[in-house]
Amino acid sequence: MKNQPYQCGLDAAIDVVDGKWKVLILWALHERPRRFGATRRELPGISEKVLTQQLRELEADLVVHREVFEDTAIPHVEYSLTELGQELNTALAPLGAWGRRRLQILTELDGSPSSRAPSSLAPSSLAG
Repeated sequence: MKNQPYQCGLDAAIDVVDGKWKVLILWALHERPRRFGATRRELPGISEKVLTQQLRELEADLVVHREVFEDTAIPHVEYSLTELGQELNTALAPLGAWGRRRLQILTELDGSPSSRAPSSLAPSSLAG
């Protein structure tokens, strides 16, 4: 968790999801726990280093849980959303709906959606 003086709740929330990949990581974990490799495959373009860093930050912010399974045939780690992380995903759903509306308007204006928007990654839980 970061030790920053926040001005309001929105400031504290934005601090958690700040960055290119964090919201998409939350989306990738919204249905079920996932191993690192499965999470990476859900996010084309993210490097192993960045995914590791972002997962650690989300874990420190109490929205992602990391569980190590050592007593299995193949030891592995799974990541899942905490209750706080699930609440955050729910809170982001209206923002996803707003983003879909914005993409629709951009498409109507110039005939193609913005190249900055990874529409193929638009999660249903975040897109509303």
